[in-house]
Amino acid sequence: MSDPSTASIVSTPAAQPTEAGTPATGAPQSNEKPRGLLGDAWRDLRRKPLFWISSTLIVIFLLMAAFPALFAPGDAVNGALSRSLVKPGADGWFGYDVQGRDVYARVIYGARASIVVAVLSVIGTLLVGGTMGIIAGYRGGWVDALLSRIADVFFGLPFVLGAIVILTTFNGSGTSNSKAEIMGLVIISLIVLSWPVVMRLMRSSVLATKEADYIVAARALGAGTGRIILKHLLPNCLAPLLVYGTIMVGSFIGAEATLSFLGVGLKSPVVSWGIMISDGQQFIRVAPGLVFFPAAFLVAAVLSFVMLGEAVREALDPKLR
Repeated sequence: MSDPSTASIVSTPAAQPTEAGTPATGAPQSNEKPRGLLGDAWRDLRRKPLFWISSTLIVIFLLMAAFPALFAPGDAVNGALSRSLVKPGADGWFGYDVQGRDVYARVIYGARASIVVAVLSVIGTLLVGGTMGIIAGYRGGWVDALLSRIADVFFGLPFVLGAIVILTTFNGSGTSNSKAEIMGLVIISLIVLSWPVVMRLMRSSVLATKEADYIVAARALGAGTGRIILKHLLPNCLAPLLVYGTIMVGSFIGAEATLSFLGVGLKSPVVSWGIMISDGQQFIRVAPGLVFFPAAFLVAAVLSFVMLGEAVREALDPKLR
């Protein structure tokens, strides 16, 4: 007997003829390439009506913020007192406010300030909180303890009270800030009061990931700290931040409207939904549309981002599929 060769041991057994005379083959193999986490999440999202509804609404609001003239060619700032408190009609779909300004145009143009403030605040919060979380989780030791205690100090500040204190100090009644300065102050206040949540979320993700086998192998092969964080840690820790950031956009739209309604957020000549609700609540019995229409757009924008965040969370979490 001849010794079996290595090739004969690992080679596939010859196909045996079946009763019909055709060679038997193995199970059919799929040509579909294996998908990663984002691929599986996208496949699951495409099947959810909630995802498509919320995405459609968000695209509409983003287009309103970027190109408001496409939706409302009228003037959102200037008005005529002869049209004061005119009810909705063919000339003005949502009517006119007490100064004779087109409410429909103001609602459309109000999306820009609210969405820009919310998106920029979320980006800044994710950058600040995410950076702090990565440093605290990866370095550990006294660095982790110090950053965690700093985050605890900011956690102790009530959100609304802290925002009121910051904005009344730098954007009080005696100041004459420009539109950009007013929006910048609101964005900074939201970032300062919100980054600890993102920091803790990123820190917990890094702590759960940094001892994984591929991280240990990369460190053993001589990979530097920057490469490990950017190439290995960050891509595997972004899923929770992506979900939270999407929900946080809706939360910040509501927060900006709340601060503007209280008179400490955005102020005229900036047009926002919160300012419109604040101005219209005095005439709610005479012209309820002054409050109803901006409030309806505000609720729709907040719900669309929250629903998208919930859909993304269910798609990225295998336990919820």
